[in-house]
Amino acid sequence: MFLNKRRTLLGAIAASPFVSLPLAWAQTTALKISHQFPGGTATEGDFRDRLCRVFAAECEKRTKGALKFEVYPGSSLMKTNAQFSSMRKGALDLSLVPLSYAGGEVPEVNIGLMPGLVTSYEQGYAWRTAEVGRELNRILLEKGIVVVSWIWQAGGVASRTIPIVEPEDAKGLKIRGGSREMDLILKAAGAAVVSLPSNEIYAAMQTGAMDAALTSSTSLISFRLEEVSKALTTGRGNAYWFMFEPLMMSKVVFDKLPKDQQAVIMAVGTELEAMARKSAQLDDSLVAAVYQKAGAKVVDMNAATVKRWQAIARTTAWKDYGERNENCAKLLKLAEKLL
Repeated sequence: MFLNKRRTLLGAIAASPFVSLPLAWAQTTALKISHQFPGGTATEGDFRDRLCRVFAAECEKRTKGALKFEVYPGSSLMKTNAQFSSMRKGALDLSLVPLSYAGGEVPEVNIGLMPGLVTSYEQGYAWRTAEVGRELNRILLEKGIVVVSWIWQAGGVASRTIPIVEPEDAKGLKIRGGSREMDLILKAAGAAVVSLPSNEIYAAMQTGAMDAALTSSTSLISFRLEEVSKALTTGRGNAYWFMFEPLMMSKVVFDKLPKDQQAVIMAVGTELEAMARKSAQLDDSLVAAVYQKAGAKVVDMNAATVKRWQAIARTTAWKDYGERNENCAKLLKLAEKLL
């Protein structure tokens, strides 16, 4: 019932009207969109896959077929961690992928999953036009990446044992944080960290190689982690885990397109941000019902608990990130202005 409700509500969001532009186009360009999430349709399934499909259909419509897209879900085109690098080289056209996955290659992007730095959707989406967003966009363009849609997601913790709420709850457990910075606060809390993409969490928890995992509410549902969990700490209301997971495009590929096609891509990408935000917030609420139905203990986090995690983050993750290079220090300072 809950998943049907999710499909109905999110389908309505995806069906929101767009404005078509009567433009003339030359030859057809075929582009590939890769992501790691379960595949579906434009109206059903993981909203990140649906967003990619709606984006593809709308761009094709507005360019009268001059731009065509093929969506490759479930890392079926290439491995998850290869997507960012492939876009930089022009070997992949577009991807919807957590930006922090590229932290080993471009340390600045770990700002996209910095514990406690973003604590609400309002704050995250304010980055788009704020100094921090402009600076992050500048860095990404220099690295060969165009941000097409700004997407933020709150997250929670699925656990095979006890609910992971307070820092002391993590002690002695093997936990997936999702970024170098998340791992640092988990280590400070006494946990052992496990690093892997979200589409590999299920197998690791099923075998006992991992006790708990932090990931987005949507991934907590789409990867069916309730089947291997006894407890869930939700990201609804209060959360210190907010991930920047944009739809991105290779600048090499983008720059080869006519200006009118570039304008369509950026316009559609911007319009879809409203769908992304509504869908992510809906999943923040629906995830609790999914886990309760599976028999898991579901708990929420209060503002005081978020501040305790944030205090650990300031002296570990934030400090480490700010000392990595001049760009990181600047991004952190600009982001703190929005706290």
